[in-house]
Amino acid sequence: MDVILMERVEKLGRIGEVVSVKPGYARNFLLPRGKALRATEANKKKFEAQRAHIEAENAKKREAAEVQAKTVDGASVVLIRQASNAGALYGSVSSRDISEALDAIGHKVAKSAVVLDKPIKSLGVSTVKLVLHPEVTVTAKVNVARSPEEAELQAKGVDVTQDMFEREEAGFTEAFDPSAEPGLPTDEAEADGVVAAEVAADEA
Repeated sequence: MDVILMERVEKLGRIGEVVSVKPGYARNFLLPRGKALRATEANKKKFEAQRAHIEAENAKKREAAEVQAKTVDGASVVLIRQASNAGALYGSVSSRDISEALDAIGHKVAKSAVVLDKPIKSLGVSTVKLVLHPEVTVTAKVNVARSPEEAELQAKGVDVTQDMFEREEAGFTEAFDPSAEPGLPTDEAEADGVVAAEVAADEA
């Protein structure tokens, strides 16, 4: 299907270009979101008549996005979630969650602007893409942790799940003295205590 692009579409073309796309992509994405028009003769004439206005509006929106980009680029948000010891979330972090978290720290970013290749389903720090305008893209950091303390560690580059695993492994390791016999005290202080107890028992 041939369509006229009403804005720049990544990997497809610039505003005003007529491009050929799969019918499903046009019907389900480009047309309903106002990103393109069917390339009929009537629509071509309509676009050309309004080209100057459409391009001016696009330029205005791009300038506003460029201003916003200066403050939101590199922003970092923390999302506290429950997770297993292995770091798997009980649920996932969505575009809406990230949009709301950015809003909470003063950055108005629409849910549709947050681009996730797939939902975030584990603890850690992820870099997500924010498409503020078809021609303006920045990134933000999303720090998903079980507590503010864990979030601080992750921000410093600590892998909290690996750190927890190592501490658990260390906790299960007991000091082993190959010369000790089963049931016998392992140091002088403990031995003295046993002897004293035996003497007290004899005297009684």
